[in-house]
Amino acid sequence: MKIGVISDTHGHLDPLVQNVFSGVDHILHAGDIGPHAIIVELEHIAPVTAVLGNTDFGGTVRETEIVVLDGIKFLVNHIVDPHSLEPMLKERIDRQAPDVIIFGHTHKPFDKTIGGIRFFNPGYSGAPRSNVPRSVAVLHCNNGRIRAKRFDLDQPITRR
Repeated sequence: MKIGVISDTHGHLDPLVQNVFSGVDHILHAGDIGPHAIIVELEHIAPVTAVLGNTDFGGTVRETEIVVLDGIKFLVNHIVDPHSLEPMLKERIDRQAPDVIIFGHTHKPFDKTIGGIRFFNPGYSGAPRSNVPRSVAVLHCNNGRIRAKRFDLDQPITRR
């Protein structure tokens, strides 16, 4: 199974995302989406699970989502500090026991296992800004194992 992971679109879906996510089975959006039209565009590629970011308001998107894909439990939440979890989020993590936490907000890629949980941030994917690298990722899941591949949206993308 292939899962597209994106965050911090801030109302801009780079045309390269469609190429990178072509063939994915599901997309996880870790917040700061912008208009709902971004989710609609992503849904033309694959089913989407998305969460609210600190710049998003209303709609049917929630603050935190739990989704099981290929037998792997993902918790998706926009603001996560893997080294200092907010108490309510820590309680939810303890209760839900996810295998992977997908998050955004920092605009910086992150991929580290802490306390047996993999914390993954695909990075910022919105409109180009000076000195802010843009990226998305594809998670290749097979028999409970995950291989992550990050794609730099500011460089030519040749392979998924």
